[in-house]
Formats: sequence, structure tokens, C-alpha cells
Amino acid sequence: MDWLTRMNAAMTYIEANLDGEIDHDELARIACCSAHNFFRIFSIITEVSLAEYVRRRRLTLAALALQNSDVKVVEVAVRYGYDSPVSFARAFQALHGVTPSEARTDGVMLKAYPKMSFQLSIKGEKEMDYRIESKEAFQVFGIEDVFDVRVGLVNAESDESLRKPADLWDECRANGAYEKLYDDAGDLPAFIGKDLCNVHAVCDYRESGKGTFPYMLCAIRNANSKTDGYVVANIPAHTWAIFPSIKCSWNEFGDVIGALYKRIYTEWMPASNYEQVGSLDMEIYGGDEDTGYVEIWVAVKKKVN
Repeated sequence: MDWLTRMNAAMTYIEANLDGEIDHDELARIACCSAHNFFRIFSIITEVSLAEYVRRRRLTLAALALQNSDVKVVEVAVRYGYDSPVSFARAFQALHGVTPSEARTDGVMLKAYPKMSFQLSIKGEKEMDYRIESKEAFQVFGIEDVFDVRVGLVNAESDESLRKPADLWDECRANGAYEKLYDDAGDLPAFIGKDLCNVHAVCDYRESGKGTFPYMLCAIRNANSKTDGYVVANIPAHTWAIFPSIKCSWNEFGDVIGALYKRIYTEWMPASNYEQVGSLDMEIYGGDEDTGYVEIWVAVKKKVN
């Protein structure tokens, strides 16, 4: 079963369970990836979090139920996951602009969000640079935090109450931890490349508990690294698909990296002869005070036909 088929099977599962519980572990099983990877791929491709998509779909179906039947508002609220008519009415009005009762009025304007599906993006107007490299096992060390899998990544709408990897970056820059890690990194190993920064990022490199994923601002461990006080993680030997971004100003960086991730999952991954191994990836940074770029490293293996 290929990547697109698995993702669309997961979407079919979501659709069938909009009036019940959506099991994140079952989603991961259907999509043949971790729950975190499904959430992040979804948010990268659609630029909306999975939670927000599910909310919109449920409120779309709720509006249809109110328009086409005499079912009580409280029954519709419970069916689509709301604990009370008040919370349901608040969410319904925020999306549709009218109350649930007003939705039954002839001629009222409502919003409908259709079921999403994934397709191969065939554009062809711009080439995509990548390389495949095998790397021996190595270690990283740095500043780690654990995040909720529901967090939206890279330009996706998400629950603002959820802590995000970007928050960790901001904190480390504000409190001096980034500069200390940079100084403690030591020499950059030759297998990483030349003219790159000392501080990078690695995601989903270990188990961190149900519904979560680990993320680390990291340096690559070498003979003259100073690792005391940091989290150390082992990165197994892998084949990596490596995608370099364009150089850009730092204030454009979020948009550039988001667009690159989107192309990886909508253009390269479906059409290539590779699939991702788990959810492991790294962001290897380069640049200077004015401009930056990133290499996204995705752990991959050849597809089994």
C-alpha cells in the first residue's frame, strides 16, 4: 500500500468516526507511521491542524443534521463531541455565524467544509534538489523538550495553548542556552558538511510516551564536545534523503522551511522509491547574521513492492 493510499485510508477512518472517538493510535496504524508523523504531515500539507479539521467537519455535519431533521440541539451536540449545548452553540456560532436554532431557518447561510483527500502533486515548473546518503550511527546532545502530537507544525493553524518547538527556540535564545550550546558543540563532524552552524534540531528520535514526541536543539557530538548537563541521544545508522532549502533572510525562514516540508511530502515522497522510517528527521542549519538555509534530513528506506 503506497503513501497516498495509506493517508487516504486514514482520512476515511476519520470520516467514519466523526460522531464518535477518533483513536490516534488507530490513525497511526492505518497510515503506517507514528501518531506524531501523521499529525505533522497533515498540518504541513493542509496548513491546518488535524484537530481544527475534525472540528470543522463535525460542525459541518451538525449543521446538516439540524437542517434536515427534527433532532434536538442537545442530541446533535453530544453526537459531535460537545459536553454541553452551551459549548456546542458557542463553537457552532463561531464557525457558521448563527446559532444552532437559527440554522433551521429557511435561507440561512451556513459553511460546509468537505472531506479532504490527498493526491500526488504534479507541477513540474520547478526542480527539487535532494540527495540520498548513508550515515553511520552518531550521537547528538542538547536541550530537549517533549510536545503534544497535536501541535501544528510550520505555518499550520493550531491550538495556541499547546507548547510548540518554536517556543523552545525562543526561550533558548532569550536565556543564553542557545549560545552556550553553540560554544559547547566543538568541531562540526565532516559527515555533516561544511559551512554549517553548530546548533541544529532533531525530532522523534526516541519514545516519549503516548500522544507526545521529543524535540531537541542539538549539536553533533565529537571528540571536543562538552556534553555535561545536556541530554544525549543516539541516532542509529540510516539512509537519509536530504533536501536543501534556498538561502533567505531570517524573517522569511519560517515560510521557506514550511514550503520545503510541504514539497517533500506532496511531491517527492509519493513519487519516489523511498518511504520514511518512523518519524525521525533532522534540521541542519547554515547561514550568517543576515541569511540562513536548512537541510532537512529524513530517515528513509526503499519501498517494498
